[in-house]
Amino acid sequence: MTVAAEELTVEPVLAEDLMSSINIVDEIESVISTLDYDKTAMVSHGEHGNLWKFNYGSVEVLVKITGETDDDTFTVWSTLFSFGEASLDEPSTNHAKLMHKVLGMNWIGTLDAKFAISGNELVVTVSRPIADLSPSEISRGITLVATIADDNDEAFQEQHGS
Repeated sequence: MTVAAEELTVEPVLAEDLMSSINIVDEIESVISTLDYDKTAMVSHGEHGNLWKFNYGSVEVLVKITGETDDDTFTVWSTLFSFGEASLDEPSTNHAKLMHKVLGMNWIGTLDAKFAISGNELVVTVSRPIADLSPSEISRGITLVATIADDNDEAFQEQHGS
């Protein structure tokens, strides 16, 4: 049996068609359920987006989406330690060493994640617009932040934290 070329039609699949079928909330909750061994996950749904919180090893990981449109943001972060109240006002040699270390790790060691300062805390974070966000990027972002934070929090706290 032969099939004529005219009989075959191929419909192009557009990226936005694939993205519209992805439920971002379900994808985030699926990833969290695989990482949250102690079943500590909590979620808050509000007018400014959704926020999830769960424990991974020795750290608390937070995931936030500001909404579900292309203009909204997907952010994951975990605090490694607090600098303390007066600590950032009076930088020390210890802070210079810490900044040198985390900036060096940001170069290649954290892949898509990065170290940052939020208020008085050193955090590891991933953030990107929701536009074209795939399930694999959701999984990668949450897993990277959780793993990097858990692998480094105790050493950073011992050397630099309060």
